[in-house]
Amino acid sequence: MPDESLDHFFDRLVSGEPISRRSVLRRMAASGIALGGASAFLAACGGVEGTSSNKETVDTSNVNHPKAPIGTLVFSNWPLYIDEKVIPGWEKANDAKMRYLEDYNDNEEFYAKVRQELEQGQGIGRDLVAPTDWMAGRWIDQGYAIPIDKKNVPNAKNLLPSLQNPPFDKNRDFTLPWQSGITGVGYDPTKTGRKLNSINDLFDPAFKGRVSMFSEWRDSAGLVMLGQGVDASKATKAQCSAAIEKINEENEKGQIRRFTGNDYTKDLAAGNLWACVAWSGDLVQLQADNPNLEFLVPDDGGMSWSDNMLIPQGAKTPYGAETFMNYVYDPEAAGVIAEYVNYFCPVDGVQELVAKRNPELANNQLIFPDKATLDKLYAYPSLSAADERELTAQMQKVTGA
Repeated sequence: MPDESLDHFFDRLVSGEPISRRSVLRRMAASGIALGGASAFLAACGGVEGTSSNKETVDTSNVNHPKAPIGTLVFSNWPLYIDEKVIPGWEKANDAKMRYLEDYNDNEEFYAKVRQELEQGQGIGRDLVAPTDWMAGRWIDQGYAIPIDKKNVPNAKNLLPSLQNPPFDKNRDFTLPWQSGITGVGYDPTKTGRKLNSINDLFDPAFKGRVSMFSEWRDSAGLVMLGQGVDASKATKAQCSAAIEKINEENEKGQIRRFTGNDYTKDLAAGNLWACVAWSGDLVQLQADNPNLEFLVPDDGGMSWSDNMLIPQGAKTPYGAETFMNYVYDPEAAGVIAEYVNYFCPVDGVQELVAKRNPELANNQLIFPDKATLDKLYAYPSLSAADERELTAQMQKVTGA
């Protein structure tokens, strides 16, 4: 796309057109405007991507996607998130082909890439995408998701009960989890000198400068709220804000070494971090090289999330997407995927199959959590787009984003 004039860019921003914060800062910087002023202007305008309140209503009562030739199914998923040997089985069973793309690297980044087509009511060249819970909620709220014809996905009955009614898609009319995960605490007891039990252990002064938290507030503030006795899945904006303020207080004390994305793993493995907010699947992989590392679902509770299969508007073959959903919800196929990715498997019946060939993996609580573990997990809070925007801005001030 040709570079637009700055005047036109401001016209779009002031008019309320959703534009990503990253795009605003990049465009202003290119025009010689100080980033501090850019941030202030951005906050004043509020025209940030994902803040639209124009919720579309989609009828989910009588969805019908009749059987039809599939051709080529296009699926955008996160990297290293499938054992690709499951794909030929689906292709053979459905006389179809799959174009499997590992181009979903970040929720906001992917959304920004396809936002223009979505807003214009166009397809995005994909039949399946894999947004995380809160982003899936955005696609659904804005009318960018096609409801599932559940007649084509009978294996959806194998979805674990704990994942069947998330706040963003109460009846799973639009989504099915691809894989799920747990946000908790990763730590090295040889460094901390003791076992940890609570998210509040991260604030032990003895660990000053050896702690990290995610820059994403839904995970970090979610855990802090649990440590404050708040049910994070039902949290209000005020409760989320109070948790972010607690994080800010600890950061100002020097307790938090840095705020991270997935890059915390290198520092934890190297011993630069003693304890951190962490994702379960990462610890399964890190433990293979450093068995001293432990993953804790705190006594206070942990956060549970899913990356979800969702059919975007304009998909060429919703029926094809549903056949693939059905295929990977067969325990045999789901077991192959679980053994490869090592995340929390959302499909019931897989653990028994995996136990026959890999008993150690089948007993791993991070991949097949038992009821006691599941009872300690909470979903992300369900808030309005405006509230989420304000909380994101508050967290960005803390992290320096």
